Amino acid sequence: MKRMCLALPALVALTGGVAAADLTRPLPPAYYPPPPPVIVPLYNWTGFYIGVNGGGGFGNSNWDSTGGRDVSGWLAGATAGYNFQFGQAVLGVEGDIDWTNINGSTTNSCPGSCETSNTWLSTVRGRLGYAADRFMPYITGGAAFGNVRAQAPGLALTSTENASWTVGAGLETAPAPHWTAKVEYLYVDLGSFNCGLNCGSSLVTDNVSLHTNILRAGLNYRF
Repeated sequence: MKRMCLALPALVALTGGVAAADLTRPLPPAYYPPPPPVIVPLYNWTGFYIGVNGGGGFGNSNWDSTGGRDVSGWLAGATAGYNFQFGQAVLGVEGDIDWTNINGSTTNSCPGSCETSNTWLSTVRGRLGYAADRFMPYITGGAAFGNVRAQAPGLALTSTENASWTVGAGLETAPAPHWTAKVEYLYVDLGSFNCGLNCGSSLVTDNVSLHTNILRAGLNYRF
């Protein structure tokens, strides 16, 4: 009994010391789950847009009577269109009209130089693109409209407005929510017309043709 009375205070002192040690021990740091990742929605190309474009063109014009000649020059104008995106595919229609200064001349069989020129060009095209978020490569094709002008020395300028075709491809990007920028290549065939004696040729079927390669850039605003 005496031994128990002596052991009891020692046990109380020991348990009190352990409890005091537990009270002074630092608590483990609190756990806070990481914030959920910020999900940025993919860019959607659906919608109507208008814009401007500009660039240059080079190609060839052929006359039955004087052969071929290189043509080149610049163009600038306005664009409008509409895209519809489903999945990663983008279908669209686009139209543009440009003021152009594309021309070329030759002195072959034409003393004084015979010239072909084009002063306006318009296209209406379908587009098929692949949307990789803010980047969209695409192919395009449709109708082309423009004038083909022929000038022979000492004779009146002969001109016609033709409707023909165009095909091409491009890459469009979206640097800002409502703005897109593009680079584009088009092959444009404006067909031909007969200028005959009006071009100084003894050939009644003196056809004048014009084919151009268009390289241009554009900036669009999407609504």
